[in-house]
Amino acid sequence: MIDIRRRFSASSAALAAALLLMSPTRGAADDWPQFRGPGGQGHAQTDAAPLQWSESEHIRWKTPIEGRAWSSPVVLGDRIWLTTAIETPAAPEQLRAALDQIGMPVPSPHLASRVLLKAVEVDRQSGRVLRDILLFDIDRPVIVCSTNSYASPTPVVEADRLYCDFGTLGTVCLDTSSGNASWTRRLEIEHQVGPGSSPLIHGDLLVLVRDGCDRQYVTALDKHTGRTVWTADRPPMATSVAVYRKAFSTPLVIEHDGTEQLVIPGAQWMVAYEPATGRELWRVDTGPTFSNSARPVYANGLVFCGTAYGGSFLLAIRPDGQGDVTQTHVAWQTQRSVPKRSSPLVVDGHLYMVADNGIATCLDASSGSEHWTERLGGSFSAAPVAAAGRIYLFSEDGTTTVIQPGTPFRQLAANKLDGRIMATPAFVDSSIFLRTDTHLYRID
Repeated sequence: MIDIRRRFSASSAALAAALLLMSPTRGAADDWPQFRGPGGQGHAQTDAAPLQWSESEHIRWKTPIEGRAWSSPVVLGDRIWLTTAIETPAAPEQLRAALDQIGMPVPSPHLASRVLLKAVEVDRQSGRVLRDILLFDIDRPVIVCSTNSYASPTPVVEADRLYCDFGTLGTVCLDTSSGNASWTRRLEIEHQVGPGSSPLIHGDLLVLVRDGCDRQYVTALDKHTGRTVWTADRPPMATSVAVYRKAFSTPLVIEHDGTEQLVIPGAQWMVAYEPATGRELWRVDTGPTFSNSARPVYANGLVFCGTAYGGSFLLAIRPDGQGDVTQTHVAWQTQRSVPKRSSPLVVDGHLYMVADNGIATCLDASSGSEHWTERLGGSFSAAPVAAAGRIYLFSEDGTTTVIQPGTPFRQLAANKLDGRIMATPAFVDSSIFLRTDTHLYRID
């Protein structure tokens, strides 16, 4: 069981917002506008999806994508957008000097001496690269770890606009008609191992998470101008160790009992905010956890949040409380085979997750009781997707395992591609748009 400690501390101050918000961004059935799809929870709005494929079967096209990036593709109409990072390798002495300057341990450090951050536009029908747009030219990039990249956050696309966030390296709103930046911002923090949180569009707001080693806060920008609407500092933390204060989670807007909530896990705390103002609604203390990167999901009246290092737990939280609800609103929790990187998925009252080491688990979403566990093998970072009555699980070695939802465990297919899968694919109509470390595939 997690070490739950109740604290009494003041809620984070939030600035009032003048903007009136609409409902969360939702894509049409033939769009995939953000990380984990139209609702942000890994559910494809399609009744058809490929079951079996290989390098020689059911590949409509395969397009090389320059650079090193783990961001997912987003799809709007006939256009696919990706971000990428073109690196100039750093010399060994540059890496040593950078590590000495940080003064903190970095697992499997990776450094470039220069990075070009780009947006890539791909034609959905042909796979042809239409535009390769330079967004930022970074001549002194930060260190990242080998499981991260300079372009890991997934962009958000809507009509005529693409919002790309690279953490401390910069944020840009791209006019997709002209290819020019409508506005840019630079909200700097010390990520320590690179950026990871993807942006969220909610009404007129672009929500960004900045959980760094030096400072931890959430901010909402006017998506039209880039100006700051509100900023909310994270709750106080028990640790003074900088590396234990960082996190990489992507926010999710939910509606519970008619009230919208912006749920954003961070180091030590799971927190919900009022989307319009940033006012804190509730928080749950997860103990000395950090580097949390999973996006939460909401189903069956519960919010499901995972932690990473310092203790890997999955918590089911009733989101109807106020203030510190650690002792009162955690419906259930588990620490068995919880992923540090991949996000959970809920389908028909069952919660599915795949641990980093390839152990898949199915739990009852209401009670947390285990239905089955299965060792798939391999390493997993991408989030699972539900599509066409199936569940798709993506291993880093290029294998996609397709299973039947429910009990008992039933594997339907295992499909192998060349290359490494770190990005969660997009499912649009009857196609899968899957990014490896070298290519973008359309699978039909």
